[in-house]
Amino acid sequence: MHKSGFINIVGNPNVGKSTLMNALVGEKLSIITSKSQTTRHRILGIVNEENYQMIFSDTPGIIKPKYALQESMLQFSRSALTDADILIYVTDVYDAEPKDSDFVQKINTDNVPLLVLINKIDLINQEKLELLVEKWHGIFHRGEILPISALEKFNVDYLMKRIKELLPESPPFFDKDQLTDKPVRFFIGEIIREKVLLNYQKEVPYAVEVEIEEFHEEENLVRIGAVIYVERDSQKGIIIGKGGKSLKKVGVEARKDIEEFLGKKVFLSLYVKVEKDWRNKEKKLKDFGYLQD
Repeated sequence: MHKSGFINIVGNPNVGKSTLMNALVGEKLSIITSKSQTTRHRILGIVNEENYQMIFSDTPGIIKPKYALQESMLQFSRSALTDADILIYVTDVYDAEPKDSDFVQKINTDNVPLLVLINKIDLINQEKLELLVEKWHGIFHRGEILPISALEKFNVDYLMKRIKELLPESPPFFDKDQLTDKPVRFFIGEIIREKVLLNYQKEVPYAVEVEIEEFHEEENLVRIGAVIYVERDSQKGIIIGKGGKSLKKVGVEARKDIEEFLGKKVFLSLYVKVEKDWRNKEKKLKDFGYLQD
């Protein structure tokens, strides 16, 4: 008997969905920062065993969209409700309530198995945890509530056990040696974007998109040319920094992680271009993979 299915992870921003995804898959596929909206795409991570194929799906946090890019991000999250074999809703000990009541209603009226995870429980006591369990039972009345700490790996093994029990019988959907549905270039772009998120403040990192223009693999070296897009000239100046210092710091940090990811030495060139209001332009959103034709 072979079991296989899509385990889709949804929830508000900053509750630890990407940390959980990486813990379950055992690889760093989703970038992680303390900023909301770090995850912009729906990213698959595939765990293969002899009798199982678990296809985990990380999604952007559920927000009320203010521009076209955020609307596309919300569509990625909504799509996770339509093809899930198991749905994981992640909350945490600071999360007040779901930000989208329609989302909650759809989850509650669905019939796929629902696991509601209260993350970061290492930060609270037992009494507070019991109150949170009661609260989330009231919101997702059909869900199985599981306290976890994705960062500390607490209860992650038990979660995997429950997922295997709930998986439907099915042949594998992907080749058994496949780890994800995204190409190498995508992850390199995400590594660079992660460093931008970590190094800049306010609106600047949210106005950034990264595109890999050159990827040339030699025997002992990979040459990569990447463009960092921003929306305004002032943002370009901030990204580059005085004498190029800020951009160089991003490049050094990104190169180290890309070398670890590829297992090879990397020569990384970064350029900054202005694409005015790209977050509201349909063509650019298609170019960057946020919209399908």
